[in-house]
Amino acid sequence: MNTRLRSVLSLLAVVLAVGGASEAWRAWSVGRWGEQAAAHAKPGDIQMIASDTCLYCARARDWFAANGVPYSECSIEREEACAARFSALMAPGTPVLVVRGQTQVGFDPQRIARALGAS
Repeated sequence: MNTRLRSVLSLLAVVLAVGGASEAWRAWSVGRWGEQAAAHAKPGDIQMIASDTCLYCARARDWFAANGVPYSECSIEREEACAARFSALMAPGTPVLVVRGQTQVGFDPQRIARALGAS
């Protein structure tokens, strides 16, 4: 095997190893934040303003369910009051999470857990 091919294959192996380790760290971290959020969240603490077609909203729903984090949700497509609230916030997109009165644009498990008092 020539040196150039060996170098390319070595670089590819390093990239794959770092990518795998990074993904494992992210999965562990997201799970950790889920446990902490579940421990601190009470019904009514989290409201999600969502869109029926939003992929990040679906990811948030899945995360809340997987971690047993209580939340409420409204749909900007199906509920006029929800659409009005979304417009009033002038958010650039969904989801918009209101965690104990603090508005968060986008889904970030760490930010949610910290707003609930997790360290």
